[in-house]
Amino acid sequence: MNTPPTATGLPLEGVRVIEFTHMVMGPTCGMILADLGAEVIKVEPPGGDKTRQLPGLGIGFFRSFNRNKKSVVLDIQTPEGLATAVELIGQCDVMLENFRPGLMAQLGLDHATLSARHPRLIYVSHKGFLPGPYEHRTALDEVVQMMGGLSYMTGPEGRPLRAGTSVNDIMGGMFGAIGVLAALRERERTGRGQEIQSALFENCAFLSAQHVQQFLMTGEPAPPMPSRVSAWSVYDVFTLAEGAQLFIGAVSDKQFQTLCRVIDRPDLATDPALAANAQRVAVRPALLRQLGETMAHRRIDELSAQLEAAGLPYAPITRPDQLVDDPHLLASGGLAPMQAEDGSQTQVVLLPLLMGGRRPGVRQALAKIGEHTDEVLAELNAR
Repeated sequence: MNTPPTATGLPLEGVRVIEFTHMVMGPTCGMILADLGAEVIKVEPPGGDKTRQLPGLGIGFFRSFNRNKKSVVLDIQTPEGLATAVELIGQCDVMLENFRPGLMAQLGLDHATLSARHPRLIYVSHKGFLPGPYEHRTALDEVVQMMGGLSYMTGPEGRPLRAGTSVNDIMGGMFGAIGVLAALRERERTGRGQEIQSALFENCAFLSAQHVQQFLMTGEPAPPMPSRVSAWSVYDVFTLAEGAQLFIGAVSDKQFQTLCRVIDRPDLATDPALAANAQRVAVRPALLRQLGETMAHRRIDELSAQLEAAGLPYAPITRPDQLVDDPHLLASGGLAPMQAEDGSQTQVVLLPLLMGGRRPGVRQALAKIGEHTDEVLAELNAR
């Protein structure tokens, strides 16, 4: 590795990453590596990454995916800034980028050019498409959700619907990070780096893989999830008292019997026509209607407590804002305080994993634009 280990005790300490990214996909990859202990240097243009200023549904992008990084401002469109970037890349183990195809090659920051000079460099490109007929298309998460089967599967028939978050961007960054971990391991054996490519469209195809396989096995296209034939008779959202909604699943004969006991419907539990799951699936609409009528006047807190005590799968329909007060997320350490770039305090959702019993967390305030420029360039000049 190019830098001495820091005192984090995290698995990637001593790994140095330089990041030329914006929006979600590339920053997610950098954030994962930073959370795991890598020193991640985010290169921003003069004025800062435009993601910092996004409105609406993009307002949380920068704070969500750029923690634990250093910020260096360089104008790589100028000869001086470009020369500094190239020198800094030479001091790093990993380079991340997610700009439009061809831009990095125009600047001489493509893998072919840099690897000739720095053969140990691991170079990660986050793109819309892997090489092929689509590779020069402009891609967005929503574009590939439409192309990759996800929107079709999510919405009702005739009404394709994107997933409610940037699933391909986030997972594309995850796969980029997985590639980095594998490349670091391989470099220990070979002494050489390599290029890694992670792409939105291929990521979405991977998300749709189970439905592709369903078609290959049956010869029948999978219907959208709202129109699917459920494998289980009770696997749905029920409306309770005061309009509250609760998902309930009973995916075995035993669970169906338990549910009938919880909601006081012994007649359904003892009906021989409903004894087996296949029998219940055959009359699913009528069965769900009877269950719904029974539960329509039940309070969600009371029924939830009974379902939990009985060990049945259930879930309230939760909005993202309600997760801020979720008792389990708080108790498991899933939310952590972070000082934002303007000095205010916020909460961020951490990586969903434990390592050795601890949750990789926030180690520093969110970087201000160019906050670490002097520090990083001073180190560069001292080498």
